[in-house]
Amino acid sequence: MALDPTKHLDWEIAEDAEKTMLKISEIGEKLGLTKEELLPQGHYIAKIDFQKVLERLKDKPDGKYIDVTAITPTPLGEGKSTSSMGLVQGLGKLGKNVCAAIRQPSGGPTMNIKGSAAGGGLAQCIPLTPFSLGFTGDINAIMNAHNLAMVALTSRLQHERNYTDEQLERLSGMKRIDIDPTKVEMGWIMDFCCQALRNIIIGIDGVNGKSDGFMMKSKFGIAVSSEVMAILAMANDLKDMRERMGKIVVAYTKKGKPVTTEDLQVAGAMTAWMVEALKPSLMQTLEGQPVIVHAGPFANIAIGQSSILADKVGLKLADYHVTESGFGADIGFEKFWNLKCRYSGLKPDCAVVVATIRALKCHGGAPVPVPGKPMPEEYSTENVEWVAKGCANLIHHIRNVRKAGISPVVCINAFYTDTDAEIAKVRELSEAEGARVALSRHWEQGGDGAIEFAETVIEACEEKTEFKFLYELDMPIKERIELIAKEVYGADGVDYSAEAEQSLARIQADPELAGLGMCMVKTHLSLSDNPTLKGVPTGWRLTIREVLTYGGAGFIVPVAGAISLMPGTGSNPAFKRVDVDVETGKVQGVF
Repeated sequence: MALDPTKHLDWEIAEDAEKTMLKISEIGEKLGLTKEELLPQGHYIAKIDFQKVLERLKDKPDGKYIDVTAITPTPLGEGKSTSSMGLVQGLGKLGKNVCAAIRQPSGGPTMNIKGSAAGGGLAQCIPLTPFSLGFTGDINAIMNAHNLAMVALTSRLQHERNYTDEQLERLSGMKRIDIDPTKVEMGWIMDFCCQALRNIIIGIDGVNGKSDGFMMKSKFGIAVSSEVMAILAMANDLKDMRERMGKIVVAYTKKGKPVTTEDLQVAGAMTAWMVEALKPSLMQTLEGQPVIVHAGPFANIAIGQSSILADKVGLKLADYHVTESGFGADIGFEKFWNLKCRYSGLKPDCAVVVATIRALKCHGGAPVPVPGKPMPEEYSTENVEWVAKGCANLIHHIRNVRKAGISPVVCINAFYTDTDAEIAKVRELSEAEGARVALSRHWEQGGDGAIEFAETVIEACEEKTEFKFLYELDMPIKERIELIAKEVYGADGVDYSAEAEQSLARIQADPELAGLGMCMVKTHLSLSDNPTLKGVPTGWRLTIREVLTYGGAGFIVPVAGAISLMPGTGSNPAFKRVDVDVETGKVQGVF
């Protein structure tokens, strides 16, 4: 690479690397895909026929399974995607047959504050622009499938208002469902952060008093929060996806009975939008290692994992397969541990906890960085005391990983502003906790800077694990919520709103719903449900304000604190810096 990440932006580095990147046919060959299994979409990206791969390699042992998680991040992120790419590149430098599975970026953070999910510096996946701006169309398919369910619901509400039972059955072939418009579980989705759409009124009469639907309160969420996205992450094949799609709870009847997409006779059409999206996509790192991309749920408001199918394919094709869980080990890793691994049947060999000196200083008392504003000067000067104090958060996450029976590796995701004394303090405190520690300079040096990281992960993968879930699905729902709150977050207990209590009583009374998995919704910026509390907060209680039912994905979804399923766009968003070179057509400014 000719470009220096300390002097050049991520998109400039990606653009330079893309001049010499491998054709997707070469990446497919490197991964061991046959021509029939690789479905090119242009020269540099492709879909994978997962059914053919899994059938051909059904008797082949799986490779080593490595999850990448992190400490509680700053608003700017911890560099998990960067570290995942760095680890893959480091393993590649050691001659290992390696693959990664990461999530597709959402247009929300790409055009807002956090940027794309391609990594950064000399540890990225490419081509950056198509990856960041729609890629192979999976999120578009999710939006169409999800919003079709809302079209079915809202039109049905209008027809049930307008027609008698006899007229309704004659015109639609369906008996009256008797949907309660005040008990609608679902909303609309779009792939941007738009706080103006969190609470809306729809169906307002139009031109000349024409009735434009059923007037009611509604809402938008970001696309990655959709249950359809969660189903994509959890489905094992098309049959499984079709069955799950029909179990989505859209609303409730006036008698309190769930109304599903199957009841609305829309689940088949929703699945039709998703047939191609079920196939994982393929691209490459800056150094030419294969990267599978599939699904894109956030971890604070959704399951936060790439798909089960991506991991199953990667584990069959590679000797080392690196997957990533969103945000910190309290939310992303907890869902990997208790949801993804439970539904996939896969057991990890190692978990990486990524930490930066920047975030440790933040947890230790430094001013919290504000997205879009210059980094406070405290982050470019040495302060070992802040780092040491912030390591309490790191140790909490190491212990979370240990509770799953997995060997933790702390990756110090180093930057050129970090000092030797600060790095030494993190190593000292992590090793005192019994964790393996690796310093990695992949952001600045690519795979060459990740050799220690890769060697440490290889060593950890040879250690015998005793993987175990935190809870079993027959445990009462409230007990599970409180176990996660106390054991994973460090809360003293849990408080519930009246609405949450009512939902929990209804769910617990239904044997089918009571046995679903637990997908917590909580801020990623703190171990608590208050994003301003850094380090390891004590003396606090988790507040559950509502509980959603994702019957298709197989989740009960308790929502904690004030977090929203539709993030907001900040005052200095990334889209201000994205443009196109009109001579070449190249996109500039995506990071």
